[in-house]
Amino acid sequence: MTPQSDEDEVWRQIVASFNETAERDSADQPWPDSENVPEEPTRRVVRPPEFREVDTDLAEPEGETEPEREEEEEGHYVPPPPPPLPKLDLPTKLAWVALFGGPAYLLLAAMAEWEMEGWALFTAVAAFIGGFVALVVRMGDGPPNDSGWDDGAVL
Repeated sequence: MTPQSDEDEVWRQIVASFNETAERDSADQPWPDSENVPEEPTRRVVRPPEFREVDTDLAEPEGETEPEREEEEEGHYVPPPPPPLPKLDLPTKLAWVALFGGPAYLLLAAMAEWEMEGWALFTAVAAFIGGFVALVVRMGDGPPNDSGWDDGAVL
């Protein structure tokens, strides 16, 4: 018998038994020993006396012991401060002011029930559209100036 015929026979058995019900319910099957994971012993972190901080002003809360507090402090991540925002030039600042200033004026005028002239309405809408267009045009989504013929990985 060739390995190919053995494989074909196994597939025929699988296909033949496809619609049959299982002989044993999965809940009755024993848990495999290879899946049992031993419990890890609890670890206690002890700091040398020169690194311990003693605070006499605060009383230790009941039920919270020193090792628990040390474990909480141990896993606490403090991210580095973010880099400063880039400096904007005057046209970009004006575009942002126009983008938010136009709708802000319209919202304020509507809430205060001011009588809006046609030219003020037009100016607010034009400022919004102009600010948006200016920011999109200034986005500069082209390749950087220093790139050569190869646009490979940029880090």
